[in-house]
Amino acid sequence: MEAFFRTHTYLVEHTHAPVRRGLMDEIDWNDRLIGIKGTRGVGKTTFLLQYAKENFDTRDKQCLYVNMNNFYFQEKGIDEFAGEFYRHGGKVLLVDQVFKQQNWSKGLRKCYDSYPDLKIIFTGSSVMRLKEENPELNGIVKSYNLRGFSFREFLNLMTGNNFRPYTLDEILADHEHIIKQILPKARPQEYFQDYVHHGFYPFFQERRNYSENLLKTMNMMTEVDILLIKQIELKYLTRIKRLFYDLAVDGPKAPNISKLANDIDTSRATVMNYIKYLADARLINMIYPYGQSFPKKPSKVMLHNSNLMYAIYPSRVEQQDVMETFFVNSIWKDHKVNQAGHDSTYLVDGHLKFRICDASQSSRMRLSPDTLYARYNTEVGKGNQIPLWLLGFLY
Repeated sequence: MEAFFRTHTYLVEHTHAPVRRGLMDEIDWNDRLIGIKGTRGVGKTTFLLQYAKENFDTRDKQCLYVNMNNFYFQEKGIDEFAGEFYRHGGKVLLVDQVFKQQNWSKGLRKCYDSYPDLKIIFTGSSVMRLKEENPELNGIVKSYNLRGFSFREFLNLMTGNNFRPYTLDEILADHEHIIKQILPKARPQEYFQDYVHHGFYPFFQERRNYSENLLKTMNMMTEVDILLIKQIELKYLTRIKRLFYDLAVDGPKAPNISKLANDIDTSRATVMNYIKYLADARLINMIYPYGQSFPKKPSKVMLHNSNLMYAIYPSRVEQQDVMETFFVNSIWKDHKVNQAGHDSTYLVDGHLKFRICDASQSSRMRLSPDTLYARYNTEVGKGNQIPLWLLGFLY
């Protein structure tokens, strides 16, 4: 146990989070079992350590961080370890990569039932379905999603500001006034291209080649998160990777399921399942017409965020595709996004019609009063014309 405390102290002391994640204030920390899901690279480990740093002295043995990657847990289960920690006066156990241990959900349930004064906060992959696939956690676990940096968080980091997030209702009602609060302190347009290229994953701050690091992360998402958690045989990995590549290169559009099935030598049903797994891993987003959902074929498949586009096939990146990908990724956190009739038009929450367009071209467009225009290549907006970058302030 002492070795774990020494590791905990070192990690917390050396944790530096220059941007405080908004999720930190959204979580009800009074709950006894809290799950933090998220794709690889979005900062789940740093999030746990930052929580410990904010709430406990680094040498306070009431809080302990452990990673299930430790070979020690090949012998000892979560419940057994938690019991030992609890008997030593432990109050908060932070468990990273919980899915690395077999029967982890049953172990968490046992902890919950056996140690009423112990709080467990754990991280897991976005592929996990905490309640649907682990009925023993139903009613006791509170699940949250940690996303990559929003444009707001990126801008705060790059400029030293502390801009707050805005709700969609606030932006729609008052975007002209909000922009006047931001522009004197920062010029968002100067940082926007950097963000869509390399600002979503916090590891862009590391002194490594970002694209290479992101490619490694994408490989880990398919090789570990999808195969391990969905219990898919290794021999099918090349098919999933080929499918992902084909979807990425094709750009945002309706997938040709028959052609994809032929390309990777499998059935249409399997292709649809693989597409769903890629969406669960936050590698792609599936867009449906209003009222439709999986297992029907989506009307559009796009990469989960624009950084992925530049890492996979930078020579084919089109600005319009990047901006639509940014829009969907930003809106998706708290809102439902569906495909509307026009290719670049989306329906948000079933009633808000958004069209993503270039400000330099939209001046020549006939504007419709029932449509909201999210315009890029501009810093300002007016009426139903909103600068696209401002939607990056939704979280």
